Amino acid sequence: MKYLKTLLLAGIFLFAISLLQAQTPPHPNGGSNPGIGSTPVGGGAPISGGLFILLTLSAGYGAKRVYHIYKDSKETKDQ
Repeated sequence: MKYLKTLLLAGIFLFAISLLQAQTPPHPNGGSNPGIGSTPVGGGAPISGGLFILLTLSAGYGAKRVYHIYKDSKETKDQ
């Protein structure tokens, strides 16, 4: 009986996965009319400025961590 319940539950779960999709895929032209042109999916938003900020903040955080590790090891060495 337990095997039958497990098998039935697994079957319902696998069947439900095929029916429950979040949304349909986007139009290949970005939602524009076919004659207007080709718009990339996502609107062509630039990421270069955000990437530069992310890398700068990451380098600053890494430098801070290295400094604190160096400072802590120097204090323990002096004691």
